[in-house]
Amino acid sequence: MPVDTLLDIAMVHADTTIENAQRGDEKALNRLVSLWYKRIYNYVHKYHADHDIASDLAQKTFIQMFKHISKLKEADRFKPWLYRIATNLCFEESRQMKRNKLVSIHEGGDEDDVKVKMQVLEAKGNFFNPERNFQQGELAEALVAALNELSEDQRSVVIMKEYEGMKFTEIAEAMDASENTVKTWMYRGLKNLRVILEGKQITKETVHYEL
Repeated sequence: MPVDTLLDIAMVHADTTIENAQRGDEKALNRLVSLWYKRIYNYVHKYHADHDIASDLAQKTFIQMFKHISKLKEADRFKPWLYRIATNLCFEESRQMKRNKLVSIHEGGDEDDVKVKMQVLEAKGNFFNPERNFQQGELAEALVAALNELSEDQRSVVIMKEYEGMKFTEIAEAMDASENTVKTWMYRGLKNLRVILEGKQITKETVHYEL
């Protein structure tokens, strides 16, 4: 695939950035946020279908990245490692929502957390409008609502494969599961998604989605 944009070039050289970040290079850490924030936000937003929750969990994902990237053994495992952090946070948020039935996002935290949050916010900047990028009409909202009727595992796998374009090997690592298990979740997730959408009288012709 040809390299066309500055983002493509940056991703090609991401291993060097990751290695520098592992050594505590603040510029490299901020660069990783700039490269990955949009993708992680979109992933979480499709999972929870809520802008505030997605913003909060994306921020928490990068706080965890800042804190633990030095423990990552191989730079080329960064992508599934980052998605695993985001996925675990999605699962945790779902459990919290079930317990409380109301979503409550708390700021606060220790001084180090606050400092890292500021770095994340500064690094991500205002280079995109997440709500505009994702909310593109009633059909998109209907599809997100359908995704949220899937089980946690099925929803995560479908989003990672169909929207994020991840390989099954990457998804398996992110989900801490075997490839066969991931493929089973994918098959069942797409099957259930088709049933849900058909029940809403929505077909692949109307949503341009491969059912």
